[in-house]
Amino acid sequence: MNTDNTDAAADIEAVKQVVATVQHSQVNELPEEFIGLFRADAIWTTGHGKRLTGRDEIAEFTRKVLPGAFKDSGTTADYEVVHILFIRPDVAAVKVRQRYLTLAGEQIGDEGSPLYVMAKEDGRWLLTACQNTVVLPG
Repeated sequence: MNTDNTDAAADIEAVKQVVATVQHSQVNELPEEFIGLFRADAIWTTGHGKRLTGRDEIAEFTRKVLPGAFKDSGTTADYEVVHILFIRPDVAAVKVRQRYLTLAGEQIGDEGSPLYVMAKEDGRWLLTACQNTVVLPG
């Protein structure tokens, strides 16, 4: 048995699960679930360029904007991992395709192209340095 391949496959699945939890927390408006994905000293930059430094600042912002973002809006979100680069065995750069959709599955608005740098600490992958970017048409 090759434990390196087994470990790599487990890490890929764990990283994908973090992204799936980002999606779940957004769609279901669960700020605490979202905030729990971050290291205490994380950096988050929103799609509109607002820099948030540290879990406390990320939490304050998230608690203001997430509740009500999807409720009764007739929309949902889809986050798809499109590339994972393991910089080291415990650090990964994760490129995500982010789309907002009608409940019928039609895309609305611009697509997002977040980059999440994650670090593995005590066996758990955490968001460490993240940049949300809007993909402009053309």
